Amino acid sequence: MSWHRPLGTLARGENAVELTPDVAGWDHAGLRVLLLHPGGVATFETGDCEAFVLPLSGGCVVEVDGERFELRGRDSVFTRVSDFAYLPRDAAVRLSTRDGVEVALPMARCDRRLEPKYGPAEDVPVEVRGAGNATRQVTNFGVPGVWDHADKLIACELITPDGNWSSYPPHKHDHTCDVVNEEIYYFRIAGRDKITPSREGFGFHRTYTDDGDVDEDVLVRDGDVFLIPRGYHGPCVAAPGYPMYYLNVLAGPNPERSMAFCDDPAHTWIRDTWASQDLDPRCPVTTAEGRVE
Repeated sequence: MSWHRPLGTLARGENAVELTPDVAGWDHAGLRVLLLHPGGVATFETGDCEAFVLPLSGGCVVEVDGERFELRGRDSVFTRVSDFAYLPRDAAVRLSTRDGVEVALPMARCDRRLEPKYGPAEDVPVEVRGAGNATRQVTNFGVPGVWDHADKLIACELITPDGNWSSYPPHKHDHTCDVVNEEIYYFRIAGRDKITPSREGFGFHRTYTDDGDVDEDVLVRDGDVFLIPRGYHGPCVAAPGYPMYYLNVLAGPNPERSMAFCDDPAHTWIRDTWASQDLDPRCPVTTAEGRVE
């Protein structure tokens, strides 16, 4: 069974991705990606899942539980860190847009019902991780210790400059580690201008287990999804000329939200080499103010 879901295999109507935990074949993590044209409106219920509203391109208005949040959004995931909103479970939600929006809804089944909340882009930490050709940007908008207003849901964004490696060394979050998390990778690949997502570009992703039950090396293009039920994942490699973005969504049965991981012991030594290497000057790529040139 392949855990790679190319663009279109999870689509339904205006939903570029429709991936509930049940569709994924597991228990906790999910993702929807909605496209609304100018003047468009979408209504939905969150059911037993909490979610983030994260603009990928364009902006929107979120109405939930009597609250109204205006999300400025961005032109592209490669141009700016975005503001976002948190949605509780068991909520009726209305999204509307004046100029059009593509929005990701990372989600997780949860027990507690929290209040809706707005997350300003200016409060989102941008981390430069790795070194050398393993330098990448991690945008920690929805991770423990930064955003604690969630019951189970964890999410962050990564931008890998073209030609670089990320999710490296390979690591896992499964039953052999301190915590267990299902994880979703949602890829956007920039075209020649390094800003506009395009199916012209491509990258590579690897996921594998010690027992060989999962062993996949796949080519990923813009809009593809990869599901990680268990095992080591990484690297993700951005082909020269084509920067790579991915949205990570994690959730599991853990009593507390955690991104704890275990490296593949064969490759963890790579981390020790970063101290002697320079950071790639292309990182960070974006901030709340825009692209870093």
